[in-house]
Amino acid sequence: MNKTIFVLNGPNLNLLGEREPAIYGTTTLGNIRERCEAKAASLGFSIDFRQTNFEGELVESVHQARKHACGIIINPAGYTFTSIALLDALKTFDGHKIELHISNVHTRESIYHNSLISRTATGIMIGFGARGYELAIDAMAGMVEPS
Repeated sequence: MNKTIFVLNGPNLNLLGEREPAIYGTTTLGNIRERCEAKAASLGFSIDFRQTNFEGELVESVHQARKHACGIIINPAGYTFTSIALLDALKTFDGHKIELHISNVHTRESIYHNSLISRTATGIMIGFGARGYELAIDAMAGMVEPS
């Protein structure tokens, strides 16, 4: 069985640690990547970790996951609420999908309350800060290889 989890990150997440630290914290995306790789390795999985500010590139990553991943963890950022193209791409992935958000989007402005991506997600990880990524990897490992 393929044991690679794709961890996909959308626009502006490259600015973690700098952008709105009161909301997103001071952990950088590089720090998150290192933690994800360590967590996955401890569970016998590997990570393909990506970030892009371009919608089409994120869609292409989902397409690649169809052949190379056992699951997808995705923080689509702003595309969560706007991208039908990303929703449609995720629908083509037959494995488990976890939608992830660092902040609790439901405590924020109403524009952040209607996720298109949730319609195809197996599960949703919201509001656990940068630690949510590690929690999502643990959850994904449990879904892919239930004990």
